[in-house]
Amino acid sequence: MKFISRSIEDTQTLAAAVAGQLKGGEVILLSGRLGAGKTAFTKCLAKSLGVKDTVTSPTFTFMKSYKGRLNLYHFDMYRAGDEDELYELGLEEYLYAGGVCVIEWNKFSCVSNPITIDIQVGDEGERIISIAGMDLPL
Repeated sequence: MKFISRSIEDTQTLAAAVAGQLKGGEVILLSGRLGAGKTAFTKCLAKSLGVKDTVTSPTFTFMKSYKGRLNLYHFDMYRAGDEDELYELGLEEYLYAGGVCVIEWNKFSCVSNPITIDIQVGDEGERIISIAGMDLPL
């Protein structure tokens, strides 16, 4: 499925549709270049899951957790050296904690049946968002 977002409001609408389908235990792999909107999408998803805290990029901490309708575990592995470093920190345990894991720059090889969301920047600054692994009622 492919969607065009021309504003943060469009992204919020899409994230709300995604959140409405989540039951817990899902892993969402986000891809796209730096600045494409991966963290912005995660902020919108968190809002739709009822997270009240301010969501920020976990670039320097690798993972941040948030409480909402479902627990949200937001990973940013951009600075991680390799998968072994993540296992040493025990981060893979969150993949099986029953919440929703959103992973930017994935380095885990053990993820099976993920929802993949790719965000590209279009010619006019719009975001072209492709989603695989789930059906949305849009």
